[in-house]
Amino acid sequence: MTLCKLYYIVCKRTLGGVMSKPLRQRLTEVSASTFKAERALASYMLAELATLPFETAASLATKVSVSEPTVGRFCRSIGYASFKDLKAHLRSDMGDQPWLIGDRLRDLQVRNRAGEDQLMRGLELEMAALVAVYEIAHSPSWAAVVKRLATARSVFAVGFQTERGMAQIFVNQLQYLRDGVELLDLAGGNFSQVLARNDKDAALVIFEARRYSRLARELATEAKAAGIPVTLITDPFCDWGHEVADEIFVVPTQFNLFWESTAQMASLANLLVNGVFMELGPEVEGRMNKIADLYGRFTGHVGSAEAKPSKVKTTESKDKN
Repeated sequence: MTLCKLYYIVCKRTLGGVMSKPLRQRLTEVSASTFKAERALASYMLAELATLPFETAASLATKVSVSEPTVGRFCRSIGYASFKDLKAHLRSDMGDQPWLIGDRLRDLQVRNRAGEDQLMRGLELEMAALVAVYEIAHSPSWAAVVKRLATARSVFAVGFQTERGMAQIFVNQLQYLRDGVELLDLAGGNFSQVLARNDKDAALVIFEARRYSRLARELATEAKAAGIPVTLITDPFCDWGHEVADEIFVVPTQFNLFWESTAQMASLANLLVNGVFMELGPEVEGRMNKIADLYGRFTGHVGSAEAKPSKVKTTESKDKN
């Protein structure tokens, strides 16, 4: 057998194995690549599968900050002749997805089509992103994260810059379901809440999007080195997450708006909380009722009776003298 023929057989077998895999699986495998450009392209494509049909090699290269030839080489490396070929296969991989566009939305599209309404385009992108977030909730690592958040002795969450609010909401909701949930203190400057503990039965959830805080990467690195599992919820441009996190959930953030939106991070956080609720089971209702009762007694809600302080019984002296 000649060398050329052997090379042809090896290549055919290799590409045959690659082409038998769906695009999502191929991108997931490449997202852990040691090459930065490959990681960046794979991570972005995974998060933006629903909008890839609207991209060109040039527009994709611009968004991921790589060259257009790099996009072509990347596509060939995972078994496609070109980016155009990748998009042609994408339709069969995705199938007929339900886009949930009702009569009112179709009417809105028609009325705005002529004016190329930018908000309409943003709405379409957000709907596709929401589908992508719900697909994450069916990924192999999702169940493991949910179980960890339900059973670990301590759960910590943190967000940096504009993502701080995401972590705060996540913690506040999770505290209704279980004990031992804390928001990491950024002011202390050392993250001792999680890094200085002797008990390693803990979990850390980090919310972060570009431009990334240096603290996010350093905290994840230190926590993982200490044996504390790290779950990173981030955007499609994070090419360092796989190095420092046990799981990375990538959500779309570009919706044709002035500022990148982290709204889908909130959706994913809500799904995590719902998953924990389902994992804990019916007994969690007792804790939720107790917290609601405490809030009603100390603070109260609009429309409810005014909260009254508890009466403290005292023993009064009966000595009149």
